[in-house]
Amino acid sequence: MAQPAPQAHPVPQHVFQAQSQLAAALEQSEGKAFDLLKAPWADVEKAVVKLLGGAFQVNRQEHQALALGVAGAFATRMTAEHQAFWFPNRDSPEGATLGFPEAIIMLSPFGAVMDALGQGKLSRLEELAADIRRSLGQVRFGGANPGAALGQPKLGPVDYQRLFDPGFLQFVVLDPNKTKTTLETKPDALARDVKEALGRTQPPLPPEAKQQFDGQIVTSLQRLDATKSLADQIERAPRLAELIAHMVATVGGTGCAPEEFWHEIVLPLLFIGVPQQFPPLDEDEVQAFQQGAEPLALFVDVVPHTQPAPEEGLLGAFEMTEIGLAHPAFSRVGALRLIQINPSRIKPLLEQFDPDKTADAVRRFTKYVAEKAGKPTEETPQGKEMLQAAMMLLADLKRAATTVQGGQLCLRRLTEAEAASEQALALVRRALQSGRIILTS
Repeated sequence: MAQPAPQAHPVPQHVFQAQSQLAAALEQSEGKAFDLLKAPWADVEKAVVKLLGGAFQVNRQEHQALALGVAGAFATRMTAEHQAFWFPNRDSPEGATLGFPEAIIMLSPFGAVMDALGQGKLSRLEELAADIRRSLGQVRFGGANPGAALGQPKLGPVDYQRLFDPGFLQFVVLDPNKTKTTLETKPDALARDVKEALGRTQPPLPPEAKQQFDGQIVTSLQRLDATKSLADQIERAPRLAELIAHMVATVGGTGCAPEEFWHEIVLPLLFIGVPQQFPPLDEDEVQAFQQGAEPLALFVDVVPHTQPAPEEGLLGAFEMTEIGLAHPAFSRVGALRLIQINPSRIKPLLEQFDPDKTADAVRRFTKYVAEKAGKPTEETPQGKEMLQAAMMLLADLKRAATTVQGGQLCLRRLTEAEAASEQALALVRRALQSGRIILTS
C-alpha cells in the first residue's frame, strides 16, 4: 500500500490519517498499489470517482474525507517540490494551511481539492501547482523580490502563523448605530475618511506605519465597487469590513491576548470567583507543584467554579445561543473574526470581580498547595506576569461590559501581527472617531 511519504514538517494528524485511509481504499479498489504522490491527477481523479460512486457532493461527509486525503497528497507533493510546510491557521477548514519558505504564498490544499472535485476536474491541481511554480521561480530569479536571491532568511511556520493565524482575542464594545452606518456606507467615502485620519493622528504615525495602513486599508477600500455599500459586497472583503467596523464603531474594549490564555486562565478565574477554602489535592497535583507547575495554572485546574460555566461552547464561557452577528451582513461571511456576545452570563460575575481579592485567593491557594507539598512558595517572574496580565484583562472586560450602555459586546479574533499593530491602530481609530476642527477666516 502506498503510504504518505515522510516530510520535513509535521502534517496535521487528521490529514495524515485521511491520506493513509485514501491510499488503502485505492489499493483495494484498484487491486494494486496506487501511488498518490506520483500518479497524474487525471489518473487520481478516475480512481477517486470510483470511490465516490458518482459525482462529488460537497455536503457528504464521506466525500469530504476523500477530498481531505487527496489534499494530503497534494500538500505532500508541494512539500517535496518546494519545501512547503503546514502551519496552524484557525481560518482554514482543515485547521492548518500550507506556506512556502521563499515567498508569502498561502495554500489551503483542502479548499483547492474541494473546488477541483466540485468542478469535476482534478487536473486543476496541476494548473495551481504550475502557478505556484511560476511565482516561486520569479522570486528565486529576483523578478518579484530581488533580495530573495541574495540570501535573505527564508520564511518558516512561525512567521506564517504570526501573520495569518487568528490566535489572539480581544473583547470590544461597538456602538451599534456606528456599526450600521459604517457598513452601509460606500467604500470610497470610507477610504477618504481613513486617509484623512492617517494624517491627523496624535502623535503622528511613523511614515512606515502610515504607508502600511494606507496600503492595507485605503487601497483595499478603493478596489471595491464604489457604487455599492461595504455591507453589499462584504463577501469580497470580510476582513476589511470587520476591521473598518472596529475602527469606526469601537467605544471600549480589552487588550489582546492569545486565545489559550483567555480560555485556560482568564475566563476560568472569572467563574471561580473568590473561594474561601480549597478542595483536597490528589497526589498528581501535589507532585505537579513539586516539579515546578505554576500555582496559577493549578488554581484554575483544581478549584471548582462558584458559578456554572458551559461545558461546551465558545471559550468554555459562552453557549452557542449566546453568539450573534454585529450586523446582518456578516451572515454572508464564512469564518467570522468579529462576533457579538450576549454578556448576560458574565455581567454579574464581572460586577463582582475584584482584582485584589482574586489575586489574594491565588496567593492563598499557593500557600495551601505549598504546605501540602512541603515546598516553600517562590513566586516566579512568569507566574507574576501571568497573574498581572489576567487581572488587567478582566478589569478591562469589566469596564467594557458594565460601563458602556447600549453597546454591543463583541469578540474579535486577530493575528499576532495584528495584535502587535493594535496600539498604532488605536491612534488611527481615535483620529477617525474624533470631530474635525474646521478653521474659517
